[in-house]
Amino acid sequence: MTEDDSTMAAAAPASQLVHGQPAPSIVAHGGDLSGLRAAPGAYAGDWLDLSTGINPFPWPLPDLPAEAWTRLPGADGMAALLDAARQAYGVPAAAGIVAAPGTQAIIQLLPFLFPTSRIAILGPTYAEHAHVWRQAGHDVREIDGVPGSLKDIDVLLTVNPNNPDGRALGLPLLHRWHAELSSRGGWLILDEAFADVAPEVSLCAQAGTPGLVILRSFGKFFGLAGLRLGFMLAPAEMTGTVSVAQGPWAVSGPALEIGAAALKDAAWQAQMRDELRMRSRRFDQGMRERGIHVLGGTALFRLAKVSDAAGFAQALRGQGIHVRIFEKQPQWMRFGLPVDEAEFWRRLDLVLQDFRL
Repeated sequence: MTEDDSTMAAAAPASQLVHGQPAPSIVAHGGDLSGLRAAPGAYAGDWLDLSTGINPFPWPLPDLPAEAWTRLPGADGMAALLDAARQAYGVPAAAGIVAAPGTQAIIQLLPFLFPTSRIAILGPTYAEHAHVWRQAGHDVREIDGVPGSLKDIDVLLTVNPNNPDGRALGLPLLHRWHAELSSRGGWLILDEAFADVAPEVSLCAQAGTPGLVILRSFGKFFGLAGLRLGFMLAPAEMTGTVSVAQGPWAVSGPALEIGAAALKDAAWQAQMRDELRMRSRRFDQGMRERGIHVLGGTALFRLAKVSDAAGFAQALRGQGIHVRIFEKQPQWMRFGLPVDEAEFWRRLDLVLQDFRL
């Protein structure tokens, strides 16, 4: 696509996707212990699954009315959820917003809302983004760090704060990128999956302006990933496209009820941010005391560097600790925060008796 192409990165009308259908994922993820438990000689006790960035201290689930389970989700429930999300994220009233069964569902659809484009993705980051855009036929460029120029870019996508290193881009830079891209019909896509713990980096106050798409995850910060709930903020025509593509009842009745209630619970959110920040600082201190270098992360996960991450991860599995490693970064390993800190340190110390960092 060239800059004088009159269709550059224009969103599809609400009645259709631009082309194709989403392809299945082949990207490896954390959070699944079934294979580890079934392996010969596997740890036989309770596992510490630290392989995700999901809050291990979930928002307390309420008793739900029976109708949430027995009736089809209603328009009033969806309206209440979207209103709660607007308030919690600071989304302008005129911005488009759509809920989905997890932001992954939106990530799968996003590439099909655009004509074939030159997309730059700031990495290393969540691998599903590059995968789905490539599968949809776009020209994908993965950039390590921050691009020096946006001249040859139609769509710029970044996770902010980033997964797995916690890199956070400031608002002035994001505003500058958005202004440059939108001035020529381009788009800035922000995946703010972890912005609940760092609201100061969010661009939600500008949601709905041309050339800007924002994704917000519910399950990570609220610790309810199994609920499957996420949001897309964008110009109304684009969110309308996603709503049509999802079809009716995309979000379950229990997700409508729980999502709305949790998003309104500002006191819990403020207290949890403080708790997670304290625990992440304590985690870093404990790692430093054991000679393990922490590169960064967010208050929901920490990224460490060791000489042989795969070997260390294997040794940790021997003590029932599951962490995330990265094929393209063989010295990186990501730790979620443990619920039982004392038990985590006890097991880690047993590993370190035999494993040489």
